[in-house]
Amino acid sequence: MKILFFTVLAIILFYLIKKAYKNTKDIVINKVKINEVLANGNSPKLNILQLSDLHLENISISPVELYEKLKDKPIDLIALTGDFLDRKRTIPNLVPYLKILNQLNAKHGIYAVLGNHDYVLRDHNLQTLIETLERYNCKVLQNENDMIIVQGKPVNIIGIDDFSTKRSNLEASYEGIKPGTNLVLTHDPNIVLHMKKYHFDYLLAGHFHGGQICYPKAYHLVKMGKLARMNIIKGFHMQDGKPFYISEGLGQTGINIRIGSRPEITLHELSLAVADNEVLTAI
Repeated sequence: MKILFFTVLAIILFYLIKKAYKNTKDIVINKVKINEVLANGNSPKLNILQLSDLHLENISISPVELYEKLKDKPIDLIALTGDFLDRKRTIPNLVPYLKILNQLNAKHGIYAVLGNHDYVLRDHNLQTLIETLERYNCKVLQNENDMIIVQGKPVNIIGIDDFSTKRSNLEASYEGIKPGTNLVLTHDPNIVLHMKKYHFDYLLAGHFHGGQICYPKAYHLVKMGKLARMNIIKGFHMQDGKPFYISEGLGQTGINIRIGSRPEITLHELSLAVADNEVLTAI
């Protein structure tokens, strides 16, 4: 009887693990429109592709498959919000993905911030990661900002370094900022709880993987900050009247399975008219 019980249990576990692994290949493309209600027909829009948490040791989409999903999408700017990999030997695996992103021809370029897993790399290896990103036209922002002009309107790209590893410096990130739409890129979204005095029109982050394994809630994330304890771990949210978005990420960390979450590619359409009004809504 015990043998039968454990046999049945093993079959059930095998089925569940197989299904959980299959979930890693069920990639969702989410489309988010920000401030469309306030925009008129002539208002400039910035189309942003966000990819987060590639975790190249456990990614379930090839560079070619990624290109096929995105080649016909309108993309003005690419935002990479951290956690590319965990190990130095994986750095060469990043190159084919960066080549594909360059083929998408985003008119305002590719911007990147680093995440806590990237900082597992030290000294020379971390510099190699940064140099690899930069070699393939990614502007890596570590507590700094840059400006682009979208149909005559200035947009500040503000890259805040990883909060979970205590590398965030808000003052440095906003230093020299000029009037315009403020788009913040960061990895750990918990930083929004400390930005009451720092204006942003939209903030993009990742870090939580949508829980990755939810049963039914991501209880294992409770140590990952206040937002996780509030079950704010994915999708669109508001903080102090300002909108932010948490991507579920494209790869997996630890064991390569997902339960109650899906890998995510996000396309954001941001209306720039709101920078003039300083009123924020999302639909």
